[in-house]
Amino acid sequence: MMRPIFTEIGLFLTPFILYAALLVATRAGVLQPKAWTPRRVAALAVASLALMAGSFLVLARFSGAPPGSTYVPAHIEGGKFVPGATR
Repeated sequence: MMRPIFTEIGLFLTPFILYAALLVATRAGVLQPKAWTPRRVAALAVASLALMAGSFLVLARFSGAPPGSTYVPAHIEGGKFVPGATR
């Protein structure tokens, strides 16, 4: 459960980190208020939310069981443990 949470946090922070790296590479002041105007921060937040929404769509579309399949839970068969499977 923690991995998807950390993935989404990482996706949200990615545009901010890339912008900070750009500021460092161009020798602009990373901590200067002129570099972090409200309009620029809002644009970075929109980009972050777009990345997160895209990841949710990818997860919803390409994860999970195939259509029409059924899940057979783990059980004991003939005295042996059989793990759960999707059929």
